Amino acid sequence: MTIYIDLVFFLNFFFDFVLLLTVNNTLKRNASLKRLFLGSVVGSITFFSLFLPFSSFLLFLLKILLSFLMCIVSFGLKDKKYLFQNLSYLYMTSTVLGGFLYFLNLSFNETHYGLIFTYDTISINYLFLVIFSPIMLYIYVKQRREVNHYDKYYSITIHFLNNKEITLNSLLDTGNTLVDPITKKKIIVVNKKIIPFEEKKFLYVPFQTVNDHGLMKCIKIKNVSYNGKTSTNYLIGIGNDNFLQDGIDCLLNSYCLEDLL
Repeated sequence: MTIYIDLVFFLNFFFDFVLLLTVNNTLKRNASLKRLFLGSVVGSITFFSLFLPFSSFLLFLLKILLSFLMCIVSFGLKDKKYLFQNLSYLYMTSTVLGGFLYFLNLSFNETHYGLIFTYDTISINYLFLVIFSPIMLYIYVKQRREVNHYDKYYSITIHFLNNKEITLNSLLDTGNTLVDPITKKKIIVVNKKIIPFEEKKFLYVPFQTVNDHGLMKCIKIKNVSYNGKTSTNYLIGIGNDNFLQDGIDCLLNSYCLEDLL
């Protein structure tokens, strides 16, 4: 098999550029394309180590050093936390992309020469690395952002006046700042289908959103508890089921951050 050095160097450079661009977009570093380009050039220096008599240990140290330099050149050096966060995301995305290429190697049962995978002496690595790697990393970043959404999910327990209680999957709604103007209690909105009994006594609390306004039916409760913390300063608003998403039955009030979470 004939391997073109300039093409392999370009692949290494492109690989590093895609990784740095992914880190830049994920962490919102706002680095210029020029800095990302220079960082990719620094990372591509490892290519020349293939022609030098380095031991595996020295090659490992060189790669570690160059990864530090890549992050510093691309994103600057503000403090240790900033540097190691950039570095950790660089390794994370590198592992994802490297695993993707390894998966292709196993799937197509190819012969590989370093980073170059072949099938019947035809290299397909160029096509997958240049075209599909950015797409795969875009999907990876998008999925990570969706997973981060779950950081606002909590399992809370509501204790009612009739001694019944229910535990609900709840979403912290930072836009929910609804407070009863009379009792000064905050409102937690619960799907009306989840309430375990029929309540006849309601409080009516005025509410206003971007698209709607009116009076919300609310009921008194004993308390709300989460992770050992308990608060009596809440009412339960009876909500429709149109806010349900991904198994959520309850929208927490933003004040829960101070009282419970």
